[in-house]
Amino acid sequence: MARLCEGRVAIVTGAGRGLGREHALMLAAHGARVMVNDIGAAVDGTGHDDSFAAQTVADIRAAGGESITNGEDVSSFEGAKRMIDAAIAKWGRLDAVVNNAGILRDRMLVNMTEAEWDAVIQVHLKGTFAPSRHAAAHWRELSRTTGEPVKGRIINTSSTSGIYGNVGQTNYGAAKAGIAAFTIIAARELKKFGVTVNAIAPSAQTRMTEGLRALTDDQRAARDPKWVSPVVTYLASESSQDITGRVIQAGFGRVAVCEGWRRGAEVAQVADPEEAGRLIRAMLPKVRRNVGMDGVELD
Repeated sequence: MARLCEGRVAIVTGAGRGLGREHALMLAAHGARVMVNDIGAAVDGTGHDDSFAAQTVADIRAAGGESITNGEDVSSFEGAKRMIDAAIAKWGRLDAVVNNAGILRDRMLVNMTEAEWDAVIQVHLKGTFAPSRHAAAHWRELSRTTGEPVKGRIINTSSTSGIYGNVGQTNYGAAKAGIAAFTIIAARELKKFGVTVNAIAPSAQTRMTEGLRALTDDQRAARDPKWVSPVVTYLASESSQDITGRVIQAGFGRVAVCEGWRRGAEVAQVADPEEAGRLIRAMLPKVRRNVGMDGVELD
């Protein structure tokens, strides 16, 4: 098997368990030196346990790879910079940042508290921005110094809840939709430096999705987080230089390149609101319906 990421340096956030752990293991198996970032919090973001990151690192080393732990809070602007700087100090380079860390605080909108909203937005959205910002600044300076594209990679984690929508997750879905938009915009900004920015929308059974729906044994096997990691590993490699600004759904038996918002049917603007309503109603049958969590158009 070819090792796609030989000699590259990758940071994976939230890599102590679940999806992040699988990403870290596969990146290492493909030759990457991996920083395993994780504070070991519970699903709701509370608590701290270093043992999960340590176990991932131990497993990578046992398989012959190189890895170190990192316990910075990725939603801290200063902490994210320390994380980026630590990887560069350890290995002399940085090639990929996989923004995977996240929490859940599900609640119906009418019952959601401000704290439940703020915590989820903080970890997911700012926890994507902060590491990406500091990595991008490093790569910009490197590109300016060398005069060459740096082949840096940012791989974000969106969600089917964000791009399709899921009841009870206005906070989580809003954050994940924001990450998809962040990905598209950052890809355009960083292309001139040779940096690609993509996102995955994983379909996987992890502690964050346990209990959301009953699964058969076959469905559970199909939702194993390991099925998402091949996409992440490829996107982290130099081979993916021409792929950027994409959201790719992976897991549960499929890999799909998602299509974002685009203008559908249109008419000339009008001054009368009743006429505007009539025109909108006339256009609705001509455009695609929104889809559900399975990606199929809703009735």
